[in-house]
Amino acid sequence: MSSDRVFDLFVIGGGINGCGIARDAAGRGYSVALAEMKDFASGTSSGATKLIHGGLRYLEHYEFRLVREALMEREVLWAMAPHVIWPLRFVLPYQKGGVRPAWLIRLGLFLYDHLGGRKLLPATRTLNLRSDPAGRPLKPVFGKAFEYSDGWVDDARMVVLNARDAANRGAKIMSRAKVLSARREAGLWQIEVRDEQAGVTTHYRARMLVNAGGPWVDQVLSGTIGRNNVHNVRLVQGSHIIVKKKFDDTRAYFFQNPDNRIFFAIPYENDFTLIGTTDRDYSADPKDVRVSEEEIGYLCNAASDYFAEPVKPEDIVWTYSAVRPLYDDGASKAQEATRDYVLKVDADGAPLLNVFGGKLTTYRRLSEHALEKIGEAIGNKGAPWTAGSRLPGGDFAVTGAAGEERKLLSAYPFLSKRHANRLIKCYGTDARVMLADAKTLEGLGRHFGGTLYEAEVRWLIETEWAVTAEDVLWRRTKQGLFLTAEEAAELEDYMAGVRRAA
Repeated sequence: MSSDRVFDLFVIGGGINGCGIARDAAGRGYSVALAEMKDFASGTSSGATKLIHGGLRYLEHYEFRLVREALMEREVLWAMAPHVIWPLRFVLPYQKGGVRPAWLIRLGLFLYDHLGGRKLLPATRTLNLRSDPAGRPLKPVFGKAFEYSDGWVDDARMVVLNARDAANRGAKIMSRAKVLSARREAGLWQIEVRDEQAGVTTHYRARMLVNAGGPWVDQVLSGTIGRNNVHNVRLVQGSHIIVKKKFDDTRAYFFQNPDNRIFFAIPYENDFTLIGTTDRDYSADPKDVRVSEEEIGYLCNAASDYFAEPVKPEDIVWTYSAVRPLYDDGASKAQEATRDYVLKVDADGAPLLNVFGGKLTTYRRLSEHALEKIGEAIGNKGAPWTAGSRLPGGDFAVTGAAGEERKLLSAYPFLSKRHANRLIKCYGTDARVMLADAKTLEGLGRHFGGTLYEAEVRWLIETEWAVTAEDVLWRRTKQGLFLTAEEAAELEDYMAGVRRAA
């Protein structure tokens, strides 16, 4: 099968960078197609520590441009998606004779407060852990801490919201669509794509190709496009563990390890604590990445050095691991490799843009810079527009999430506060569209467990490309933490039935 249409851009990769570029380009008037071989955010973009942050530790590696750009983006992204992004205070315990001296931490936090145009986020302050509630879960050796601001993001939801908005603006967005080959011919890219569900292969044409394959960016170059001896990225594995709640405070912790690495302990889905991440080089296929026993031991031991109550492997309720495709700058240690992004255009024939590196916080600026290069290659269309935009469901005041929750409870009084809170944090103002005219919980259809009902599952299938129970339970929502194995299997059976009926 062949598509008669010639697209301006064809994007390979449905992670945050691919979806961000597609959205920005579609909003400027480019015709755009995007193919993701699996589900959106099924790789690196759902395996992050889920922070919108400047990267305090990057200051040690003199990454001032990256840190400043990231700091400036925190409040831009928060305003763009106040349902899936919200401010979070971090507590950095200090111990005399520790990894970093107090003056260095103070200097870093001073730069952090003043480098990026902070307006709404509160400034750094010093805490007495003997009297502040943040000290209660920690060992008594920690008497002092610094508290500073960053942000939290539901990473996978931010990706799919970018995909949705790109589609709303006219882009052809395809999940479970594997690009088999891409070659230059007669001044255009000829792209062969297989629909992994239907088993149908379609040929597309485009003026420019964008390789946003994330950890697979080199594989796209060497396999799909046919280049040899390609090595642009350094794959670094980051793993996280989710344990039963270790503390009641709404703040997160920033911990320093004696090996100079840092990790976080973050309140997660009300009942849990997220601990991570690790940093180690990875050489196998990214699709096979799994948390190792060594990493589990590392995170448990490191957290136990801080918490009065030790973190044990048996406390773990879930783990996740992903591979970050860092641009290979020759750094000696994985944690020292640059988190900055690099964009390279190959203009030998129909132009190709390769995207290396990047992080969640800077994806919008990466997209803008990508559009500059796209404009130079195939002509400009439209001006930058995303800074003042809103992602679907985010059309309310930046500090208005609590108000939206109250409105939802008023309109649907049968919801529990916990259920309403989750729906607002997932869907924002779209929650009311999804619930439609339901008058009771029974009106939401079949209950799958947790706070997951048929109306939401139908919405995710129809508007957010959800195909499997995994898509729903671990990327569109985190209800997998609350469903039993039997309930998850029932959801899978239900969704399989919907697919058969389609």
